Amino acid sequence: ARAPILLDPSQGCGRSSLVTELCKGAAAMDADGLLIEVHPNPAEAWSDGQQQVDFDVFSRLPEMLAPFLRAVGRPL
Repeated sequence: ARAPILLDPSQGCGRSSLVTELCKGAAAMDADGLLIEVHPNPAEAWSDGQQQVDFDVFSRLPEMLAPFLRAVGRPL
């Protein structure tokens, strides 16, 4: 048995434009979970706005990650 692997793409790259790609990579590597910073308007966030995704991007993540999850045998 292995310990669960959780990745934080928001902190890992510090740029919201890279968060979805890092999430895809994490799913392809069979990570167990993701910590994603989300804000309705990242430009107005009190801190870390540059690495937060908005609600629209966050809501599309399951669809974007589905092919990667299927590839590693994870349930959708």
